[in-house]
Order: sequence, then structure tokens, then C-alpha cells
Amino acid sequence: MQVQVVDYREKDAPKRFVQSLRDTGFGVLTHHPIKQELVESIYQHWYDFFQHGDPEQYAYDPATQDGYFAPAISETAKGHQKKDIKEYYHVYPWGRIPESLKEEILTYYKLASSLAAELLDWIEQYSPEDVAKLYSEPLSSMINNTPNTLLRVLHYPPLSGEEEPGAVRAAAHEDINLITILPAANEPGLQVQLKDGEWFDVPADFGQLIINIGDMLQEASKGYFPSTSHRVINPSGEEAKKSRISLPLFLHPRDEVVLSERHTQESYLLERLKELGVK
Repeated sequence: MQVQVVDYREKDAPKRFVQSLRDTGFGVLTHHPIKQELVESIYQHWYDFFQHGDPEQYAYDPATQDGYFAPAISETAKGHQKKDIKEYYHVYPWGRIPESLKEEILTYYKLASSLAAELLDWIEQYSPEDVAKLYSEPLSSMINNTPNTLLRVLHYPPLSGEEEPGAVRAAAHEDINLITILPAANEPGLQVQLKDGEWFDVPADFGQLIINIGDMLQEASKGYFPSTSHRVINPSGEEAKKSRISLPLFLHPRDEVVLSERHTQESYLLERLKELGVK
């Protein structure tokens, strides 16, 4: 089963989209409400910030996890030994954001969060009754007034050929949160691992929106919705000389939201951040 590309405007879009999430952990939307012009502008402005700004003055705070994460301290995916080849900035509405970039990035944050609430309603609507009963509250209400939803602005720099052997832009991993919303990046490379173990290029034409299940929704649904491994592979040839900008929004519930008998959002997140070596 492959990741389905679904037209957001179609009457059966919710059902087809949720079925793709169930089958693969991923779904792709076209003709969605987020304007491509806004995404393109954000990509350009944040590329300029990474290249010519002074991101180090916003170095991340280990206590709050907002701000700039340099390549030397970026994530090491769970189960891997080498750091990913990337730098990134964590945007929270309450966090530190360069003033010249603030209005635009928070506009996107609000738009994407609103769409996420609608998509969570779709997921709940098409959850089997026995699965829906597991949710401690409606999925979309889990993110109401949450301070935890994270917008990450990612920059994968051009490859120099001097990278550590075996290091990749993003090693195979699963996301921690409920769902992730990701506009197609300015360069390809995103792959998902399907049930047969094969890696498949996620459809990602510029303008499409990619959504995937995270570990917290897998936990809340007792595995009905799979949090699927995905990665960003290193390009070759001329493509290796290009930067890649990516803009995932990780939808997190409020701290106290109960995911399962074992975990609240707060306990689950802390466990995973420790595994990633950033807490």
C-alpha cells in the first residue's frame, strides 16, 4: 500500500486521507488551505537567516527547547550513533524569535495549527468505535491552548564531501507527537518505510502538504494508527550542492493530556527527549 495523495476539496477526502494514515502512517493533501506563497516566503527568509543572520545569538535553551540548534548539537535519531546533518530553529509563540521573522512565521503557525485541528477531527471521525473510545478526550481538543506544539525550521546544508561516514541528513526515525504537518520541502529526499520494509519516496511536489502519525497518536490509539519510520536521504550529484529547507509542525497536546494508562504527554515527551540526547 502506498501513501495516498488526496484532494482536500473532495467530498470523500477525510475518509481516503485517514485510510492512508492507517495503511502507511502518512497522507498527502493537495489544494489545501495553506498558501504556497507564504511557505515559499518563509523558506527564503529563514534560509537567509541561517546563511547570513546570527543564529548563535538565539542558541537553544535546554530548559525550554526554544531557539537555534547548531549542527554540532543537532539530534541523533533513536537507535543511531551519528548526528544528523542539519541545523534548525524551534519556534514557539512564547519563545524567542528574530523580530524580522516573527509575524510571518507565527501566521503560518496559527494557520497550520487550525488545519491540524480539522485533520484530527477527520482522524477521530474515521477511527473505529473501539479505538475512538480509547481517546481520553476529543483529539482536536487535546491541542486546544497547548504551549507544546513545535514549529521547526530545518536547514540541511549542501554536502561538502567531508561529512562523517554514514551520517545522513535525517536518519530513520519516528516523530514523537500526535501528527506532523509538513509542506513539501524545496528539495526532495523524504522517504517512508512501508510495512514490507521497503523505502518509498513520499510524494512531495512543491505545494503539497505531507501529514504523518506520531508516536503519541500511536500510543493513544493502541497502535491502530502507525507511527512510521521515515528519513531524509543524502542527495548526489548536483543536488548535493543545494540546501534543503523544511518546515514541520509537530502537534503536541497539553502536558496533562492522558495518552494511555502509561503516559501523559509530559511524561512521554520527557522520555523521548532524553533518548534523543537533547534533554
